[in-house]
Amino acid sequence: MKKSAKGLGLAIIGGGRVGLFRGEVAARHPAVEWIGLAEKNPNRAGEVGPKISADFVTQSHVELIKRPETTCAIIATDEHLHVDPIMACIERGIPMLIEKPLATRLDESARVLKLIKDAKLDAVVGYTQRFRRRWLAAKEKCRTGALGDVTLVTSRAFMNRLVAIDNYKRTDDPSTISPMVISGTHALDICMWCLEGKKPVEVFARSIDKVMGPLYQGIDATAGMIMFDDGTVYHLSMSWAMPVTWPAAVYSLEVGISGTTGVLTIDDTHRDIVLAVSKAQSEGYNPDATRLVDFMGSYPPGDMALGELRGPMADETVSWLNRVSLGLPTAAATVEEAHRNLMLTKALDLSAKRKQSVKLPLDADDMKAVA
Repeated sequence: MKKSAKGLGLAIIGGGRVGLFRGEVAARHPAVEWIGLAEKNPNRAGEVGPKISADFVTQSHVELIKRPETTCAIIATDEHLHVDPIMACIERGIPMLIEKPLATRLDESARVLKLIKDAKLDAVVGYTQRFRRRWLAAKEKCRTGALGDVTLVTSRAFMNRLVAIDNYKRTDDPSTISPMVISGTHALDICMWCLEGKKPVEVFARSIDKVMGPLYQGIDATAGMIMFDDGTVYHLSMSWAMPVTWPAAVYSLEVGISGTTGVLTIDDTHRDIVLAVSKAQSEGYNPDATRLVDFMGSYPPGDMALGELRGPMADETVSWLNRVSLGLPTAAATVEEAHRNLMLTKALDLSAKRKQSVKLPLDADDMKAVA
């Protein structure tokens, strides 16, 4: 750890929900001396800029990243727009916090990963759930061998369909959007984090499309298994087609981790705090007036309280700023882990499409099929 913090000039690329959340946290961090915002929508830029105390606002990420004040960047654009700002940051040689995924295409993700590694840049990927205390505690028990050799992991993720609808409405190509790639990747990342060191060698999956298929040519849910070279099995299911009135504003997750000398179960369904109201609250990514019951805490970034975001996204942002300014290690996902997660979710989707198992690593034909 450095004895004094290095002053930071932070570029925030994308002024949506996440850019705003992270920007407000950064504005309060003592190491952040300058903030620039790049947001294509001028109305949104005009709204977010003052909230994050931006010193410079532009519609061009290229202009912002080239500014001499910029020494690090948060990439918070829509998922399919990450590659161009990442490339600009690589050219400048600055550290990055990149919202997942690196790219929505596996070949582009591999290209970006190689360039980041070749440039020896400090880049991490925003798998925010790693910063919830329950998952940090679970990781520690797996890391220190409390469960012995982990042999079986299960995860079940249910999501309100408002998330899927929002994603499908924002894309011109629904084939690049799936519950696994966009949302299931979070549960997968947590479980793969607890399975660190184990090598996946095969996947098998099936998907359902009875709700999102007719509406958006999309997918409702996927269930499958990931098999590892030592015989370990990870069984996972992910549905983002729960009704709008499903009480979780965004997600509910259950995980079980079984080992040779112990077992760990984690209830992340948020049924411990239930809000019921007569007037709809603005919960979740895309609030809906029909939702009058809410599992509080199911919004992944955390909760607004006393005018500030509290919870995992705030903790993750502070941790990354400390990493860049003080050299502190963090629990953040590496670019290698992010690429692996994309590969696994794409492989699960491919298995479901072909209705047969898929061997890992993906061969040339598989890579073309999932790209």
